[in-house]
Amino acid sequence: MGKVIVVTSGKGGVGKTTSTAALGAALAQNGEKVVVVDFDVGLRNLDLVMGAERRVVYDIVNVIQGEAKLTQALIRDKRLETLYLLPASQTRDKDNLTPEGVEKVIAALRNAFDWVICDSPAGIERGATLAMRHADIAIVVTNPEVSSVRDSDRIIGLLDSKTLKAENGEVMEKHLLLTRYDPVRAERGDMLKVDDVLDILSIPLLGIIPESMDVLRASNVGSPVTLADSTSAPARAYFEAARRLKGEVLPITIPGEKRSLFGKIFGRKAA
Repeated sequence: MGKVIVVTSGKGGVGKTTSTAALGAALAQNGEKVVVVDFDVGLRNLDLVMGAERRVVYDIVNVIQGEAKLTQALIRDKRLETLYLLPASQTRDKDNLTPEGVEKVIAALRNAFDWVICDSPAGIERGATLAMRHADIAIVVTNPEVSSVRDSDRIIGLLDSKTLKAENGEVMEKHLLLTRYDPVRAERGDMLKVDDVLDILSIPLLGIIPESMDVLRASNVGSPVTLADSTSAPARAYFEAARRLKGEVLPITIPGEKRSLFGKIFGRKAA
């Protein structure tokens, strides 16, 4: 039985889709069977980052509406045989995602894969709540900016109230992924420092992804950064984040600083 992860945020443009692709590829590169699922119906960007936009025939809405079988909609990555994509529809809207249909699709994927990583649309509306509904683990993606962090705090509240685990009285496992971090700008006061973000959100830190053109270059060529340049700083950060998802305990070094956040981060309890 696989684990279901939702990659979510309150604000758009923080790196959910690139993070979904990078983490999915990192897990698959270590032999895990992974499917990344695009829940952003109406926009559909995950297929672009995965380099599979020309291979989309059926999508998650087709499956939910009974117009295609799940096996017909799944696209296997050409570079990694254990990595798959379930794309979103570009011509439908989020109302075509029904709670019953999503539950059925997620259950089928959970039985077929080690990891089901759901790329959620930003915000708190229907698509986002359905994407997080059946998750075992949530990765809250945020930039070190006040508006992004504030919106993430709202999402944490939804994870603790609108998910199936929350309704069953269970604690949703939540992790923070801090993206586009620039230590020089943080030191100047142009963005929040890591400690500031952690003090506000109070959930365990999964990783810090440094600001880098490597992420943009990888997206532009249709490749997760962990595949496009596995030695780049963002790729290394995503590989370490994937290892933490699998249960490894690794220290987190803040880019541009020598100190480690090992004791502080792993000593925290999930909110």
